[in-house]
Amino acid sequence: DLGGTETRGPPPGGPQGGVLRGPDLLGYVGIEAVLDQMRRKTMKAGFEFNIMVVGQSGLGKSTLVNTLFKSKVSRKSCSPNYEEKISKTVQLQSVSHVIEEKGVRMKLTVIDTPGFGDQINNDRCWEPVLKHVNEQYEKYLKEELRVNRQRKIPDTRVHCCIYFLPASGHWLRPIDVEFMKRLGKIVSIVPVIAKADTLTLEERTEFKQRIRQDLVANGIQVYPQKENDEDAEERLLNNTIRESIPFAVVGTDREHQVNGHRVLGRKTKWGIVEVENVAHCEFANLRDLLIRSHLEDLKQVTHDVHYETYRVQRLTAGAVHQGGPNGSDLETTLWSKLKATKSCPNS
Repeated sequence: DLGGTETRGPPPGGPQGGVLRGPDLLGYVGIEAVLDQMRRKTMKAGFEFNIMVVGQSGLGKSTLVNTLFKSKVSRKSCSPNYEEKISKTVQLQSVSHVIEEKGVRMKLTVIDTPGFGDQINNDRCWEPVLKHVNEQYEKYLKEELRVNRQRKIPDTRVHCCIYFLPASGHWLRPIDVEFMKRLGKIVSIVPVIAKADTLTLEERTEFKQRIRQDLVANGIQVYPQKENDEDAEERLLNNTIRESIPFAVVGTDREHQVNGHRVLGRKTKWGIVEVENVAHCEFANLRDLLIRSHLEDLKQVTHDVHYETYRVQRLTAGAVHQGGPNGSDLETTLWSKLKATKSCPNS
């Protein structure tokens, strides 16, 4: 008895230092209400999702993005936020939209790379893309280290890169191997076979199998990675996804009448390829991965794995630079902050 206040431990026979569940509690606590609190806060603040599309011209990148989000969000549909000419061949173009559905607001940014892989000599054409991804990490890191930083740091980091493979039916090209091997270390890559309706079902199955063999043989990391699975349930779901990679997709923004219903599809001389029909292509699987089941995980992996790796490397180097690895030093480095912290007397 401490001042008339009675303290109680776990009920007799209950867990000692373990998990207290309904029957073990002395009454209703109401902790499940935190889910509603989180939901309200997220709906009020909204969230950001940044997706990059990479592949040679003519593979339907813009069309697929528009189909994914059922709106004109690609760079070809509107004026870009910025157009950054990185080299003579590759330009980065970004467009942003706020998409609202049932009270949930998402700021979607699509980064396109027109000119990638379109030249006779594509030597080192992946460098502008790697540079852009790392620059976004650097920007986020500098904001984190500011003394008076923003309450919510604007997130321009690339959360996912969709890499478009031509439906050749053969093996991965050297440019595909080199790009995915390099980029897979710093961002989550989801490879897709573009315009998959040009392949027969048998050709598609064989091509997907050859690509998976190439990915393993070359040590290419694609999303979702096994080492990031958190539990058995997630591992089971992700194994199914890994067995489906790369997704064979078809994109279109046109509707057609099929059995009395309007469906998104591409009309061919053989019939209509229904984009959202899993018997026709794997667009629905890609959509579910990116939006309905793994969007938050993509953001979490970006922050906890890729950005964290970059952050540790940069801070271990001793200073954060104003303009990236080749820029000028910030006045305040991590080390000076740590030194100042250690010199302060304990309170």
